[in-house]
Amino acid sequence: MMGQRERGQGQFFYAFDLDRAVPADHLVRQIDGVLDLDWVHKELAPYYSHTGRPSIDPVLMIRMLIVGYVFAIRSERRLCSEVQVNLAYRWFCKLGIEDGIPDHSVFSRARHERFRQSEALRRVFEGVVAKCIAAGLVGGEGFSIDASLIRADAGKKRRTPGDQPIAWPRAEDASRAVREYLAALDAAHHDEETGGDGGSNGNRGKPPKQVSLTDPQAAWVARKNTDAFFAYDANYLIDNKAGIIVDAEGTRANRIAEIAVTETMIERVKDRFDLQPRRLAGDTVYGAVRLLKWLVDRQITPHIPVWDKSARSDGTFSRSDFVFDRSRNIYICPNGKLLHTTGTIYEGTTLRYRASKRDCDLCAFKMQCCPHTPSRWIPRDLHEGARDVARALAKTEAFEQSRRERKKVEMCFAHMKRIFKLDRLRLRGLSGAKDEVLLTATAQNLRRLVKFLCRPPPSAVGTCAA
Repeated sequence: MMGQRERGQGQFFYAFDLDRAVPADHLVRQIDGVLDLDWVHKELAPYYSHTGRPSIDPVLMIRMLIVGYVFAIRSERRLCSEVQVNLAYRWFCKLGIEDGIPDHSVFSRARHERFRQSEALRRVFEGVVAKCIAAGLVGGEGFSIDASLIRADAGKKRRTPGDQPIAWPRAEDASRAVREYLAALDAAHHDEETGGDGGSNGNRGKPPKQVSLTDPQAAWVARKNTDAFFAYDANYLIDNKAGIIVDAEGTRANRIAEIAVTETMIERVKDRFDLQPRRLAGDTVYGAVRLLKWLVDRQITPHIPVWDKSARSDGTFSRSDFVFDRSRNIYICPNGKLLHTTGTIYEGTTLRYRASKRDCDLCAFKMQCCPHTPSRWIPRDLHEGARDVARALAKTEAFEQSRRERKKVEMCFAHMKRIFKLDRLRLRGLSGAKDEVLLTATAQNLRRLVKFLCRPPPSAVGTCAA
């Protein structure tokens, strides 16, 4: 006969074990088995007052944030709602069945104050990377570097040209993103006055084309065949063995910032994990002479195409048509004549190698070489030797292998946007971009780590000891 379930839900006592309600092979169990947050209370203690009401446990907030990024729950309001009703999320967050869920607003204050001051989110990320290294997923021999644009939480309508004065509101009336931007401008101005580097935005002396009034640190990105938008860069440094992200950083979206953060990330990985790659793969954006020289000096083989804009489009000889003789410090033109340098350095970085006017006047290739000048001259960067090293490497099989391995970092970005839903930032300001990129990279590493550690044998039921 057909059974019919009674609708009554008025039982007074329940015997309920939350641990038994979460399946043994659930992702939260696997992640809990590799996540170490025992350090949090000790490290964050100096950032809390010794008096007043007890705060929300920072471990609880970090665990909830990890749930949000691992399962692509982009809104903290929705995250609190999901933890309220999802037993697996409650178990992972160490909450009882009757425990209350913190309000979504507590995340904002913790993120803007204690987590950023203590760099707690980076510490969580580095702890996961250390677990990946211990599991043998990081080879440490070959790294790949790349950046991907992420749309900022800023519309195109509220913007103004960057070369015009802007009447910003008073600090007490401004949004957090605007206050952060103005503080960065003050710091850059102070660095210029005291002889510093003027900040790391790579735009000293050159105003941006457009400035967002909502998120001023977002960069205006205008490219062919696409609508312009405000964006930040997500920068990933990965180990080529298993695609583990060994460092991640959110930056303003410009080429100079990408180059500068590459050096920062490689140095940080070396200091934190004692890892320095033998080779680094990247696309042409990273082929600037400054980075190539930096890599060569540290004995890191640059498997990177050279950024070279010396090719001419008017049909005349380009610099590549001239042969450089390192032993004699001369260039040899296509007609066999010599170009010498006086050793004078122009613009602080460039030497000029000039041919004799007499040789050029009598040369049959003059109209193809220097039709508008008395003689031909060739600029050469003081560190052009690093470019020559990269050019020679581009012809090797090892270079081609690195190009194939570099696809792993591109796959990380595809997962970041398609699976983890980070195609548009939710937080504003450069600090917000840094937090979101770091948490997403942490979630990606966690899922990859437990995939390797908890992969069941082909004929066995999948389980993972927590």
